[in-house]
Amino acid sequence: MAPRKSIGRAPLNAPPRERNPCLELADQSSADLSAAALFGLSPRVDDAPTAARLADQFLRLNEPLLRNFDVRLTTRFDGSQVHLGLTTGNQVGAIPLLSPTTARPDYGLIVQPRFPWAGIGPLLARMGWRIAPRPLRLPLLRRSERRVPAWVISSMVLVRMQALLQTLSRRFETTQADLSAPRGQVDWAAYARSRIPVGRLTAVPCTFPELRDDRNLLSAIRYTVERHHRALEGQRVHGGFVGSLLALAQELLSALRGVPAIAPTPPQLQIWSHRPLNPGPFREGIQAIDWTVEDRGLAGLSELEGIPWVMPMDLFFEAWVETQFAALARRTGGVIRSGRKNETAAALHWQPGSLGSQRSLVPDMMIEWPGLTVIVDAKYKRHFEELQEVGWRHSATGFQEGHRHDLLQVLAYANLARTERVVTCLAYPCGRPLWEDLDRRGRVVQTAEIPSASRPLSVWLTAMPMVEEAGDLLAPLEQRLADLLAH
Repeated sequence: MAPRKSIGRAPLNAPPRERNPCLELADQSSADLSAAALFGLSPRVDDAPTAARLADQFLRLNEPLLRNFDVRLTTRFDGSQVHLGLTTGNQVGAIPLLSPTTARPDYGLIVQPRFPWAGIGPLLARMGWRIAPRPLRLPLLRRSERRVPAWVISSMVLVRMQALLQTLSRRFETTQADLSAPRGQVDWAAYARSRIPVGRLTAVPCTFPELRDDRNLLSAIRYTVERHHRALEGQRVHGGFVGSLLALAQELLSALRGVPAIAPTPPQLQIWSHRPLNPGPFREGIQAIDWTVEDRGLAGLSELEGIPWVMPMDLFFEAWVETQFAALARRTGGVIRSGRKNETAAALHWQPGSLGSQRSLVPDMMIEWPGLTVIVDAKYKRHFEELQEVGWRHSATGFQEGHRHDLLQVLAYANLARTERVVTCLAYPCGRPLWEDLDRRGRVVQTAEIPSASRPLSVWLTAMPMVEEAGDLLAPLEQRLADLLAH
């Protein structure tokens, strides 16, 4: 039984251990929870003071972690019950939450993508698995529900195995061999006894250090890749994109041809984990091998303990928009520069240099054609959807302020272009039904002209569906560009 603790005058009891509540929300959503239900109390008014103290302690214990996870937690009292309000942001993943009575990670929170994993998977494949869930150095979640597809952890492990192979250090091993010339330590007695009498004068038995790959580590990598390859074979029902993960696994297995698959022992994992001066990819690769050996899954994959993880959906969406506009540039003869690669950065020179605030402007993308520049800023927000649903006049004040900020930001980027004509484009996510409806009505790209004495300046608002099967995503944009480039 968990120990009793007290705050103020009322004793606080730990929730039943077998409950291990795991909360679940979508990104950019809100939920209102009963504190009494969450902490295993009765909904009676008499228990409201205890629920309030538990809620306050829960907030104080978890607020720093939730803030870093882009989640806001509030409490309120409606006159009869205490409520906890959770508002999620742009990050998806899973984290443990500390109990207000035991200070242990007895609770958990899973934030799912509001666009289903069935759409996220193909996008990850199209982007070359450039974006993947990132594990967190936090306690394991004690329990979670099966909501995240199993291929998600395989994608993360295989990407880490690829990076580990690319950065794998080499080490000296003691080798014994017959050489044509002496090297290292020579066994002259054996040479005189067994080589000279049979005429093998160029077979000098030597013992010497040789630089070789860590065979045990290579065997552990092959073991890990094979485990995930077998697991992925049974997940083809999730979509054809699983084939790209299998192809990556097969590529890694080819690179490890001739290496036996051997599960590492705990002492071996300890030695690798504590090697000095190891680069990040090495440490992350050893960690992924350990997950595989221990059958760890991401929180949300397993009904038992899971690995806390996070994936910023704003970075995911930026990468998806970049993938689309890179394809558009190839099809239309444009040259694309990426903010992700720091190719679009423009320094701000403050006078004096010790003062000032932001040091540079970094648009997400800049695509250039002769006489035309399109500057793109990807925003993982609900703005485009809300504009279609309620319109500008009926939208909330906070929404209007946020959208004005987006417009002013992308217009500031327009000054970075050096061509005769400039288009600034805000790209927002949307679902497939909305995009197809907009496409039928010719409203995927909505434009406005900005009066300017120096050169023509346009603003585009466009929607990018977070699924691959929404038709030709680039056709409306390509048509707009064709019209501009023709004049």
